[in-house]
Amino acid sequence: MEQTVQINSEFITLGQLLKELGVIPTGGAAKWYLQDFPVMINDEEETRRGKKLFPGDKVDINDFGVVTIEKDV
Repeated sequence: MEQTVQINSEFITLGQLLKELGVIPTGGAAKWYLQDFPVMINDEEETRRGKKLFPGDKVDINDFGVVTIEKDV
């Protein structure tokens, strides 16, 4: 499944994105989620919950789908 997430700030962190999408229940759960499940950002595996995501980034979340970050105009 592909979807987009619009942000109104310069960036969103990977942990914030996972929480906003409902993949994890709290921001603190991101650390453990990323240890157990692969998340790809622009075709590179990422394990840091604080990784900054900018408009144009594509995030592939295991068993969830691909999310594109867009700037809210």
